[in-house]
Amino acid sequence: MEMNVLVIDDAQINLTLLCRLLEKVDQCHSTSFLVPQEALAWCRENRPDLVIVDYMMPGMDGVEFIFDFRAIDGCHDIPILMITANDEVSLRYRALDAGANDFLIKPVDKIEFLARTRNMLALRKNQRFLQDRAAWLDEEIRKATSEIRAREQETVLRLCKAADSRDPETGAHIVRMANYSKIIAQRLGLPEEQQLLVLEAAPMHDIGKVGIPDHILLKPGKLSVEEFAIMKQHAQFGYDILAGSASEMLQTGAEIALAHHEKFDGSGYPNGLVGETIPLFARIVAVADVFDALTSERPYKAAWELDRALAYLQEGAGSHFDPACVAAFMAELPQVLAVKERYKDESQSSS
Repeated sequence: MEMNVLVIDDAQINLTLLCRLLEKVDQCHSTSFLVPQEALAWCRENRPDLVIVDYMMPGMDGVEFIFDFRAIDGCHDIPILMITANDEVSLRYRALDAGANDFLIKPVDKIEFLARTRNMLALRKNQRFLQDRAAWLDEEIRKATSEIRAREQETVLRLCKAADSRDPETGAHIVRMANYSKIIAQRLGLPEEQQLLVLEAAPMHDIGKVGIPDHILLKPGKLSVEEFAIMKQHAQFGYDILAGSASEMLQTGAEIALAHHEKFDGSGYPNGLVGETIPLFARIVAVADVFDALTSERPYKAAWELDRALAYLQEGAGSHFDPACVAAFMAELPQVLAVKERYKDESQSSS
């Protein structure tokens, strides 16, 4: 591991001497400056492994240099060796407060200089090893977490498709509406991890339909009041299936399953929530789900034309839908249509 030592002294002869001594240290490269301000500018773009700085310099002394050096991002723990002709205790206290790690008194004894330099570079090597190992461990954890999350998502998607196999809606529907939900979340300015979460959790919105009897779920005509009351139970069923999990994805799926039929004006079900008391992800999914349902062909209905479906969303903004979610959806319509084209139903693809 090559180590880079930064040397600052306003006397060229001292720089030359110190850099020559550093040549005796294995795998050590030195960078030197006569002007401390130039050294600071270099440090903003580069990271030394050890700093050796003189105290007495015009314009900026060694203590001032250390103080400014420690303020640079990533330089808070790099070892610093101060060289000074002044052995006053008060100076050492100031230098220690600024962030110095060790001292040498002029004239410099080369044996002591090399010993202290090697010791401080050994400390820095251990720091770098630990930092590199920590970074490696972080990456391994990220990979493992990503793999677990991918397997979890695949399991959820397969379960959702199993639920959808009892429903006139198609597997492509859950993929489309999940992607529409992510587009809305992105437009609303949600963090990337939240966008991914709604993409993964949205397909679970109707998983509670597994608890609805076939004669109601598959009925081609309009449901009676009694039948619709039973159909509405799928929101609670879905929540009951998913709630209580340690998985953030399933927790979010439970929230969406329960609340995606709530309406912004409070006329929805199952709890009659109003406005922003409806969880944001459920408000997002409501727009995505209804749009895809309207524009998709089903055995009991023809697909609506795009303009008619968009008009329905806009007319429902503030009553059925969160106006902000509708506005976000409309603002990203080209992305929405690209998703719709990409994930067609099998009947559309074969026609």
